[in-house]
Parts: sequence; C-alpha cells; structure tokens
Amino acid sequence: MRLGVMFDRDLAPELLVPFARELDGLGVADLWVVEDLGWTGAVSSAATALAVTERVRVGIGITPAPLRNPALLAMELANLARLHPGRLAAGIGHGVQDWMRQVGAAVPSPMALLEETITSVRALLRGETVTLRGRAVHLDGISLVHPPAEPPPVLAGVVKPRSLALSGRVAEGTIIPEGLEPARVPGILERIGASGGHELVAFTFLCVGDDMPEVMRRTVEGQAAFLGVAPEDVFMAAGSAKEAAARVRELWEAGVTTVAVRPMGDDPLSHVRELVAAL
Repeated sequence: MRLGVMFDRDLAPELLVPFARELDGLGVADLWVVEDLGWTGAVSSAATALAVTERVRVGIGITPAPLRNPALLAMELANLARLHPGRLAAGIGHGVQDWMRQVGAAVPSPMALLEETITSVRALLRGETVTLRGRAVHLDGISLVHPPAEPPPVLAGVVKPRSLALSGRVAEGTIIPEGLEPARVPGILERIGASGGHELVAFTFLCVGDDMPEVMRRTVEGQAAFLGVAPEDVFMAAGSAKEAAARVRELWEAGVTTVAVRPMGDDPLSHVRELVAAL
C-alpha cells in the first residue's frame, strides 16, 4: 500500500521545488504531477521534481496521448528513467476530448491511439526496435539509443469500462480519477482483468479540517459533473485527520495499490502532514 500526493495544477509552478523537497522527507511514497491543457507540462514538472528529491517516486498523471508522439514520449521517459532509476511512473490517457479538439489533436479513435501509444512506448523503453502501422500510430524501425536499464512502469489513466479493459491488456497499471468510492473498486479491478502486479492508483481529494478551500469546492463540483454524481457523493479523504486517514484506508482495503491525495488551497502540505501523522 502506497501513499502519494498530487502537486495541484493551480499551485504556482515555482512552488514545486519546495513542495517536492518537503514531501521527500515526509515518508510518502509518491509525488504526482499533472498535465492539463493550459496549466503546465508534466514531463518538465517530473524532471524538476526528480532533480530536487532523492527518495520519492514521481508519477506523471497523466499525459494525453494525442499531444505526445510516442517516439518522443519514450525518449523523454527513457531520459528521466536513466537519470533517476526506479523513481518514475508514467501515466498516459485519452486526453479530455474537448481540449484535444481545441488544439486540433482530436483523433477518430481515442481507443486505438491510446492502445498503440502505450504498446509502442513500452516496447521502446524495453530497448526494442518498433515498426507499427496502426490505426493511429505509425513508426518505422524506431529504437532508442539510450534505453533505460530499468524501464519505468507505464500506466493508463482511464475510467470507462472499455478503457479499463484496454489498460489491463497493455499497461502495467491503471490510474482512476478523484471521487470514485471504494465500493466501485472491485468492479474496476474486474474490468481491468489483469494478473498480479498491475498497480491501481486512485486520485483522491484531501481536506483535513472543517473549512474546505473555495478552489476545492469548485473543483469538486466540476468532478461531480464529470462522474455524473451529486457533489456530496464525491468520495474524499476529508474531516478530521483521523477521518481522512480512515478514508484512505478504505481505498487500500478495497484493492487500491496507491492512493494519491490531492490537497488544495494556500497551504496544501499542512493537510498532508496531518494525514501522514494520523496514518
């Protein structure tokens, strides 16, 4: 069971360095960085966090396949994995389709693109020469000059049933979004259908105390709309530190491998410190 912490996209990028350094000493397993359109690039964020820490694993959660040529993505991931062996996890997803259309990157089959991207990136990271003439990805005899001795795990950031099954087929782990309650985890694992060793990462809002930051309140409302539930039904690690810790444990007990909490507001690490102490 692993505990991770997300560096929220609304935090100023220059705060990543002190944030990562403090997390490195708190005993959490992971630091997760995000790539949402208009905010920050996840590869540069991951590189920065890895460079200023010594222990934590840095997860990319997630880079949209339509924005990343798989050969270039494999080159970036291999570089980070060689510089920081064993400390990188790479999430790849469909991308928010409205955002992909905004930048002219929407594709006819997001499913085919994600499967072919993950398959080819993993093969390149293993040091293979890849030729693929797929529905969405076209590679002709591509290989990495410097593949990593320890390829980083590649995870799929997905939520719908067909995409979960895709993740089970081609990825080494699955990332599910904030708000999903523990009761849904067994069904998610069943749809993934992977054998042992497939990591399940669950992002989870974290708020210790009675006062939820307004930015979190708005974000939770948006997430509720995405999930098709009422805002009060969005699962969160919230309440007292003891109550928040119990919610994290619920996810672990349901079958989640890594719970990556998402604190928000002006002092996000204060919530993490209290959670870690309670756990």
